[in-house]
Amino acid sequence: MVGQRRFTVFGVVNALILIAVAISTLYPLLYITAVSVSDTASVTKGEVFLWPHGFNLEAYKDVLFDPKIPRAYLNTVYYTFLGTFINLLFTSVAAYPLSQPQFVGRKFWMLAIVLTMFLQPGIIPNFLIVQKLGLLDSVWALVIPNAIWTFELIILKSFYENMSAQIREAALIDGASEYRILFNIVLPLSKPALASVGLFFFIGHWNSFFLPMIYLNDQWKYPLQVVLRGMLIFHEGNSSSLVDASALAPQAKKNATIILAMIPVLLIYPFAQKYFAKGVMLGAEKG
Repeated sequence: MVGQRRFTVFGVVNALILIAVAISTLYPLLYITAVSVSDTASVTKGEVFLWPHGFNLEAYKDVLFDPKIPRAYLNTVYYTFLGTFINLLFTSVAAYPLSQPQFVGRKFWMLAIVLTMFLQPGIIPNFLIVQKLGLLDSVWALVIPNAIWTFELIILKSFYENMSAQIREAALIDGASEYRILFNIVLPLSKPALASVGLFFFIGHWNSFFLPMIYLNDQWKYPLQVVLRGMLIFHEGNSSSLVDASALAPQAKKNATIILAMIPVLLIYPFAQKYFAKGVMLGAEKG
C-alpha cells in the first residue's frame, strides 16, 4: 500500500536502543529533581521515585543562602567565559595555518600536536611549570595551560580544509593579508564549527573542578563545582537560619546542588544545539 510504513528489523532495534538511551539519560535527571523538591519525611523514607512527594524548597534555600554559593557562581561564570574565549581565539588561529597545504612543516607540527593526546607529561610537571610562571592561585592557571584543546583543534582544521580554496585565493589577489583573511572571511564563515567547539569548551570549563583544586588556594576563588564537591563529599558549608541542617534530608540538599550546577548548561545547550549539529555535518562535507 502506497504511503504505508514498513517496519524493518533494523528500524525496530534502532528505536529500542534510542528509547533505552533516552530513558537512561532522563531517569537520573527526573529522580534528582524529584528528590530535591520533596518533603524531608518522604525523602528519608525512600518514597520518592520519579515524582516529588509534597513540595519543599528548603534544600534550595539552604544551598543558595550559603555565603559560598553566590561567589562560586560568579567565579564559575567568569572562568567559563574567559576560558571559552581564549580557547576559541587560540584554537581557531592555530588551526588556520595547519589547514593550508603550503604551510612549511605542516605534517610535523600536526604530528607533534596529535601526540599530545597520547603522551601527556602528568600532573606534577604541569604544576611545576605553572608554579614557575607565577600563575598559581589565579585565573590564568586555569585558562593558559589549556588554551588549545587538541581534539577541537583537529575539528576546526578539518572544517577549514573543507572550505572553498577560491575564497582565499580571491582575497589574496585583492591584497588581503592572512590575518585579514582569517578574521574577516574564514571565521565569519566558520560560525557553525566555532559554535560546536565552543559548546565543548563551555561545558569543559563549567564542569571543571580538578584543576581549580590543584592551582587555587584561596577558597573565595573556588568555582561552583569545587564548592559543590565539598558540600557533597565533606558536607562543608553552614546551614542557613531558615532551616535546621538536622531537619533537612542530606539527599535533598545534595540533589539540589546538582540541579543548580546543571541549570546554566541546560539553558544554553538548546540555543547552541542547532549550530552544533550543523557544524558537525558541515565539517564532514567538501565544498
